[in-house]
Amino acid sequence: MKQGRTVLEAKRYGIFSCRVETSLLDVARLLLERDISSLVVLDEAEALRGIISRTDLLQACLEHDEWAVQTVADYMSTDVVTVTPQTLLCDVAELLLQNHIHRVVVVREEDGVQYPVAVVSDGDFIYHMVKEA
Repeated sequence: MKQGRTVLEAKRYGIFSCRVETSLLDVARLLLERDISSLVVLDEAEALRGIISRTDLLQACLEHDEWAVQTVADYMSTDVVTVTPQTLLCDVAELLLQNHIHRVVVVREEDGVQYPVAVVSDGDFIYHMVKEA
């Protein structure tokens, strides 16, 4: 992986998102349609509220027979690991490994509010590793 590359230089896809009131069935459908593993959760002002993943959907399914009508707010993770657009890829790789996570949300901060601009996943790293090999 090229040294000095920032997260924005490595991202391959845009942000796929939903709202806190979105049903888990709608989340599951979107994850399948887009072949992705998570959605960024936004509020009405497009600010970061959390993230919901396939693992969260599995948890909901185990806890509720009526999982499909549960909302994102009930199962999303609010403790989201974020980085700035200037963060170096090597630093993001360290964060992924240290936190045992698969993705970080790249945000710009404005008056203490975080607005997502990208998501960088472990899959993005693998893509660039193969491309540069």
